[in-house]
Amino acid sequence: MGATGPPGGEAHHRPGPFVRCLYFVGFLDLFGVSMVVPLLSLHIKSLGASPTIAGIIGSLYGFLQLVSSTFVGCWSDVVGRKQSLLACILFSALGYLLLGMSTNVFLFAIARVPVGIFKHTLSISKALLSDLVSERERPLIIGHFNAASSIGFILGPVVGGYLTEREGGFYLTSFICSSIFILNAGLVWMLPWDEENTVSSKHEQTTCNRKMTENILGKVNQDSQIKAVANGTKKCDVPLWSPWIQVVSVLKRIKSIACSDMWDIFLVRLLMSVAVMLYYSNFVLAIEERFGVKPKLTGYLISYGSTLGALAGFLVGTITRLYQHNTYTILLHSSVLTCTLILLYSLALSIWTVILSSTFLAFSTTVGRTCITDLELTLGGNHASGTLIGIGQSVTSVGRIIVPLLSGIAQEFSPCGPPTVGVGLGLMAVLIMVMNKSQYSSARNIKLNSE
Repeated sequence: MGATGPPGGEAHHRPGPFVRCLYFVGFLDLFGVSMVVPLLSLHIKSLGASPTIAGIIGSLYGFLQLVSSTFVGCWSDVVGRKQSLLACILFSALGYLLLGMSTNVFLFAIARVPVGIFKHTLSISKALLSDLVSERERPLIIGHFNAASSIGFILGPVVGGYLTEREGGFYLTSFICSSIFILNAGLVWMLPWDEENTVSSKHEQTTCNRKMTENILGKVNQDSQIKAVANGTKKCDVPLWSPWIQVVSVLKRIKSIACSDMWDIFLVRLLMSVAVMLYYSNFVLAIEERFGVKPKLTGYLISYGSTLGALAGFLVGTITRLYQHNTYTILLHSSVLTCTLILLYSLALSIWTVILSSTFLAFSTTVGRTCITDLELTLGGNHASGTLIGIGQSVTSVGRIIVPLLSGIAQEFSPCGPPTVGVGLGLMAVLIMVMNKSQYSSARNIKLNSE
């Protein structure tokens, strides 16, 4: 495949048609979602829901995401990326279709359930990309994928806001979002899976699933063939590959990650995620109180940062080459820079200092997100990429639950309280990385604990 370079070479090739199509799938995904998500609070209010009911429904969605992301990611390792990605896209389309039909609070809550469980399309897409490319190319490809998705997130709210001003605008926007997901399902179905499978099977030759399935079934012939599926992972070609066997396989994979020594990298992800979310948690309110900036101008500043974040995704490849593909060092330096910039924002005496910190923070957070995903995959191995990315998303979801409480308590003391707490948590993450330097430096030799 065009995106896969020689294992030890420095040549970088243009991504092939398969990878470029996945970029477009990621763009359409966040484009459709960002058309609807900013309008949810207005719509549920128009249905007569109280702020408490709206909060409960929002928490329900977050809880479903927290619980399902690990299982869906692991399920994609078991049954294959194509089947799991199609299922997630189609169920998400169903959720947004139901949202477009929600004329009361009960239907609104029901519509959020399939999306909460199955809206993991981007995670599975990243797992698929990690299957198809070498470790050396992975940060570059995932960075480009994140950038393409971010562009969709920038454009979506503009289109959604325009459509909402029309009569029945929210319902129209939801139906369009559902149609976009159906279009995405068609694109995924038509991708040249056979061609990519041939390349990825050459790229990763592993028999770990043979052993896992033999343990599940109890007695399987030692010469059972391992067939490549359309995602670069392997699945045993046995007649008993039933839903029950899939469930047991998922649980065994999750157990293997839980028994591994990867707790520290997931803790780093949690601490840095919470730190950045605390920075944004009261950004609009704090800027207005500290500098008298109106929400409209603050919105422009947030859009400015989002645009820079999308551009930063295209620079990840250049940065990794400058660091000689040392993902640990990039993550450490980006985390230190993130903490410094959040501290600078907390101590800012003028709006221009805020703009300066926002400019560089967009780059450091984008690079950090890409590198921590790459480090997780390097530590855990590509054979469990779906599981690892799913657990990473669950960890981030825990942060989304923690942040509102921390932010509320910190704001009791100062508008700068949340980002100040974020700086402390970020420094804890940096300390953990420094203490585990030897582990990360030899990450390519680390494997999950065998069962």
